[in-house]
Amino acid sequence: MARFEAKKKGSPRKIPITLLIVVVALAVFSIMMFMPPQEKINMGLDIQGGVSVVMTAKTTSDEVPSSEQMEAAVAVLQNRVNALGASEATVQQQGTNQILVQIPGIDDPQAAIETIGQVGYLEFVDVGEITDEETRSMIEQGYTGVTLEPGTYEPIFTGSSITNVTIGKESDVSADYAVDLVLDSEGTAAFAEATAELAPTKGQVAIVLDGVVQSAPAVQSEIPNGRVQITGNYTLEEAQSLVTILQSGSLPVTLEYSQSQVVGPTLGQDSLFAGLISALVGLIVVILYLLFYYRGMGILTAGAMLVFAILYLGLLATLSAMDLFSLSLAGIAGIVLTIGMAADSSILVIERFREEIRMGRTIKASSKSGVHHGIMTSIDADVVTLITALALFILAAGSVKGFGLTLALGIACDIVTMLCFKGPIIRLLAPRVMQMHPGFWGLKGDVEEAEANGDVVIKIDDGPSPREKKKAEKEAARAAKADRAAWAAEKKAAKEKAAKEKAEKEAAEAAAKAAAEGEEIAEAAADAVEAEAADMAESITEDVANVADDAVEAAEEAVGDAADAVEDAIEDIPADEGGDAAGEGEDVKGGDQDA
Repeated sequence: MARFEAKKKGSPRKIPITLLIVVVALAVFSIMMFMPPQEKINMGLDIQGGVSVVMTAKTTSDEVPSSEQMEAAVAVLQNRVNALGASEATVQQQGTNQILVQIPGIDDPQAAIETIGQVGYLEFVDVGEITDEETRSMIEQGYTGVTLEPGTYEPIFTGSSITNVTIGKESDVSADYAVDLVLDSEGTAAFAEATAELAPTKGQVAIVLDGVVQSAPAVQSEIPNGRVQITGNYTLEEAQSLVTILQSGSLPVTLEYSQSQVVGPTLGQDSLFAGLISALVGLIVVILYLLFYYRGMGILTAGAMLVFAILYLGLLATLSAMDLFSLSLAGIAGIVLTIGMAADSSILVIERFREEIRMGRTIKASSKSGVHHGIMTSIDADVVTLITALALFILAAGSVKGFGLTLALGIACDIVTMLCFKGPIIRLLAPRVMQMHPGFWGLKGDVEEAEANGDVVIKIDDGPSPREKKKAEKEAARAAKADRAAWAAEKKAAKEKAAKEKAEKEAAEAAAKAAAEGEEIAEAAADAVEAEAADMAESITEDVANVADDAVEAAEEAVGDAADAVEDAIEDIPADEGGDAAGEGEDVKGGDQDA
């Protein structure tokens, strides 16, 4: 029995299982990130409570401030907000002449507003004249961000004496940047006197903005002309940062309040509770509708919604840990909208899956083509919404910006859920579970409709009973076992046949070799016999010759004796008789000789 093995292909279940493992890992990570959510997700101003201020910048000539002036103003306000000890505060420019400041969770909003509105104050201080020894020691060791207490120092001059600030190079051949200052007459005189005292000892001059030390360069030489160059192996970014600080003190911009809002923590928590309740109610209603209308497919959709929620909260918590996100009421509205969009994506995928079945495809085939087309259509719609959400996040400000951010993050989580959970789980369950029990999964009506239209490629029913399925599995296992046994027996017989043929061949070769050796031995024996026979014949010839010689000698002796006897007899015979006797005697003698 011949056995042919087809080339092994990758399991079609491998990719879906891999994607499900990925989404499970992401879900576990997300749960670790957002638990407990009230601590891991930053709350915005309108939820946590705090102050929100919009300030309008104006120049002394009532002209629109330049971009450099606005950047300097933002830097000043950012330093003042940080000095308040407020975390998660934001300071950002709006439009061309407005600045939005949001400080959540602050205890005294009115004091914060007054502090924010103060004009930035820049001072240059002789470090050696600071009376606080601990503060002076920290500055001499290179620390920045040190706060100087009022009364512990006297400035050499203030930022109002600076007339110009530019970025330059330390030298023509240097790659490092420097900051160049030009002082007015009052500042020039004060700084010339101070540098004359500090230059011999390389004393330091601290640059102080709003009471906080920003930098403390050492004096290299006396500067009598009011042109100051601050060096320190600065990169371009570091030099630009120092220029912003120096420009803050002499900023010709006044800030006026355009809008301010104070939100108490109680109102914020009430708003949060109402927002969460609305989101939870919306999620429950959507899940109940899906379960009622789609039955088993509704369970999968509810699972997908749960995965979506876990990933969404994990992403918000991760961004909160990086201080990139704070949840606001507008953000909660974006979350509620995203829940509806996620449900809409699930419905689109399910309906496309069922439509493929009604067209006559099998459940297994529909789980591939239908789900694929449904997911791609949902992604197209999500991308369009994502573009809108990003536009809101980039171009808008305030609460609208938060709405755009939460909407964009929800869309991203929905796409990941469709690709890594919804699609793979349907592909895994369709070939067996759904095909065996289409009624439970809400697919029986679609199958019957396809049958009524005559479009069914392969008839699908409720499948065999568990007992019949178990019996079929046993029979299949026995058949497979018999097939393996037959194949093993065939393989064993082939091996035995090959071994027998090999043994016969070896025996034939041994017999041929033995026959050849026997012929050689026979030839050797024949040669030996022939040689021995020749020797025997020669010996016999010699013996015969010797016998013949002996016989001749004996015959000669006998003839001699006979001749002597005849002669004696002749002598005894009378003469008459003697002649005859003599003649007979001759005859006898002659006969003997003949003999």
